[in-house]
Amino acid sequence: MVHVVFLKITAMFLVILAGWFARRRGFLAREVTTVLSRLVVDVAFPALVFTQMLRTVDAATLREGWFAPILCALLILIAYVVGALLAPMFSGRSQRNTFIFLVAIPNWIFLPLPIVQALYGDSGVRTVLLCNVGAQVVLWSFGVWILHGTLRQAVKNLYTNVGLWATALGIIVALLFPAARNLESISPADAPPSLLLPGAVVQALAMVGSLTIPMSLLAIGAQLGELTIAIHRFPRVLWGVLIARLVIAPLATVAIGFGLMKLDVAMPEETRLIGYLIAAMPVAISCSVMTERLSGDTTLAAEGIFYSTFFSLLTVPAIFFLVQRFGL
Repeated sequence: MVHVVFLKITAMFLVILAGWFARRRGFLAREVTTVLSRLVVDVAFPALVFTQMLRTVDAATLREGWFAPILCALLILIAYVVGALLAPMFSGRSQRNTFIFLVAIPNWIFLPLPIVQALYGDSGVRTVLLCNVGAQVVLWSFGVWILHGTLRQAVKNLYTNVGLWATALGIIVALLFPAARNLESISPADAPPSLLLPGAVVQALAMVGSLTIPMSLLAIGAQLGELTIAIHRFPRVLWGVLIARLVIAPLATVAIGFGLMKLDVAMPEETRLIGYLIAAMPVAISCSVMTERLSGDTTLAAEGIFYSTFFSLLTVPAIFFLVQRFGL
């Protein structure tokens, strides 16, 4: 497992680096980067979510994985508590809300997705996508409150979120029309004519959805390439973000997970390990947009995203090594 995590995160980092280099050299202009990001968020990712839900969801899997959104919300809450406790040690009052926000919000979807796909296949991807529901709700409610103390914009962003609608639609279609789960792999020779068009639509969505991971990694790299990062001695507040986000919050999550195991709280091992993986992720790229929109410390957000993404190349495999080595 550690080798798979290291291999995938290294490969992902190289794709991110390619996007960063392309942005720095001008191959991907700001306008292109913006379009690429919107294609990922509004087109490729919803297509991936819909087809994945359609292919893998049934009543049994929903009964088994219904708590995935709650799990992700709890991961963010644990990290929030870590950030709130450490904020007085590392940040001044003007940076405190941004500090807590950066510690609380991990990159919960586009970075863990390829790792989970390699480790657990479709069932793991389904869990990550269900976790996304909880994370989105928390980000646009609790996250907005951390930064700004207002929820009006949060509600608007929730009901216009294409990914959440795609999740709901995929689950509904899968439950109401169980035969639709086979449309992605339907054979023209064996299928009745009435299923050919729906099969073509689902297969087209699957092809578009398959672009999500490479496009999202390139977009992340290009977005990092737009950030103005000064190479200097790290200030205390940045050290605090990196230590809290990459070390203390993940270890706190692992400790709580281990305690729940000892108390015989039922949770599938796969789901628990996916939770650990999400908890170990660097600061979410979307944090820079939100700090700018909600009057946070954009410089701290930019540096936190850049350096936490870089150092996660070491910390994520290290945490998984500890989990595997000590059976946590």
